[in-house]
Amino acid sequence: MSKPPIELDMPDANVLFYEAFFSEEESQSYFKVLQEKIAWKQQELTMFGKQIMIPRLIAWYGDDGKNYSYSGIEHESLAWTDELLKIKVRVEAVAKIRFNSVLLNLYRDENDSVGWHSDDESELGQDPVIASISFGEVRQFQFKHRENDTLRQSIDLTSGSLLMMKGSTQHNWKHRIPKTKTAKGARMNLTFRVIQNN
Repeated sequence: MSKPPIELDMPDANVLFYEAFFSEEESQSYFKVLQEKIAWKQQELTMFGKQIMIPRLIAWYGDDGKNYSYSGIEHESLAWTDELLKIKVRVEAVAKIRFNSVLLNLYRDENDSVGWHSDDESELGQDPVIASISFGEVRQFQFKHRENDTLRQSIDLTSGSLLMMKGSTQHNWKHRIPKTKTAKGARMNLTFRVIQNN
């Protein structure tokens, strides 16, 4: 088991970081298997009347019927793989809740990113617990407060780490993975969630 978590210094939030939740060997193994077995897709998004390609690959897995919509994109859940279930059990032991779905993102290089957003869709409920596992390249994860733009926080998400966002975090903070000017290899992110309304 990893060392005790670090609680990030963020008002109006509850964010815990487990730096080495999975060992280096486990992380490399899961990265390789998931990169090959997951049904990755690059999807289109409509912004200002134009179709743009989302700058990362995405997949959605979960219990039957646990679909998810964000940014106008509907995700129908694919059946859990054995590897995803093993990872889920490990995460649930710490989170103390049962997750029924996971969003996977594959950032292929330094040009892949996700913009400022909160995981606050109605399907996730009032105070969602989001458990985020990272495998592969280290990328910086940035936060900014919704009401006070000077309140910011960032953390390097290392391979095998777990970032847990709980309580009012999604109501009060946005987060992103920015592009970088430094060359980066591939990084995979698994965000476990609880879909409540279907």
